[in-house]
Amino acid sequence: MSQPPVVLATASYDHTIRFWEAKSGRCYRTIQYPESQVNRLEITPDKCYLAAAGNPHIRLFDINSNSPQPVMSYDSHTNNVMAVGFQCDGNWMYSGSEDGTVKIWDLRAPGCQREYESRAAVNTVVLHPNQTELISGDQNGNIRVWDLTANSCSCELVPEVDTAVRSLTVMWDGSLVVAANNRGTCYVWRLLQGTQTMTNFEPLHKLQAHDGYILKCLLSPELCEPHRYLATASADHTVRIWNLDGFTLEKTLVGHQRWVWDCVFSVDGAFLITASSDSTARLWSMSNGEEIKVYRGHQKATVCCALHDGTEPSSC
Repeated sequence: MSQPPVVLATASYDHTIRFWEAKSGRCYRTIQYPESQVNRLEITPDKCYLAAAGNPHIRLFDINSNSPQPVMSYDSHTNNVMAVGFQCDGNWMYSGSEDGTVKIWDLRAPGCQREYESRAAVNTVVLHPNQTELISGDQNGNIRVWDLTANSCSCELVPEVDTAVRSLTVMWDGSLVVAANNRGTCYVWRLLQGTQTMTNFEPLHKLQAHDGYILKCLLSPELCEPHRYLATASADHTVRIWNLDGFTLEKTLVGHQRWVWDCVFSVDGAFLITASSDSTARLWSMSNGEEIKVYRGHQKATVCCALHDGTEPSSC
């Protein structure tokens, strides 16, 4: 298979992963995933592999093949894997699980290389753009920074006691971090580099973005500049787009019939893909908030989506 210029994938409680042609909406490949539901999808920077985070394993699939079998399995978590992502060069992968741990995996070697203990179910993990710090959020409301150089937890904060941190997102230049919780609140901090390159959080804003759960929050990418947006996907069936200049509501994306679990920006920030319990994924225009395409095919809730439409050179 030749490499598609745009890789768009979704996963559902129907135990399948689907690959879509973004423009036409046609599903061109379906992978059966019988062992568990898939909680999160992530595409490697070189567009070669798709990581599927399940329970309790992570499977890596070859994007440029028709093989239904994973090329690798990562198996040391003991509960749902809720977060997965890659270092910018694709050399290693990170994950977070409801087993209370954050792990680092070298993609070229078997087994888990590092493990950090969060002491509560981990819902979300993001990698700081400096590539040396992981930030995790857990069910007890803790946010922790894991310093990969010092191999320790360098910072810990609790924005709201006993309120689960559902999603974290970091601005592409490392200047902001946002945490979204189960009460519909987004906490925004400035990230300040300390004397020991340790990240310090300076409270900037508290945004009551939705009345119900926020399931995903996401800051816009570099090519969206000078505009800076925050997308919040919610149990209220909508996605809201906030302008970070004043934290004003820019637009509300209305069309999904049930909870919106996940969202991802196109590389230039002009489009947003969303995944919902109504079994669909949708493509939205950021300029007017209109729905452009509906991806239909899953039989149950579509809970995660991944998109890679960048121009990274392939080394597959």
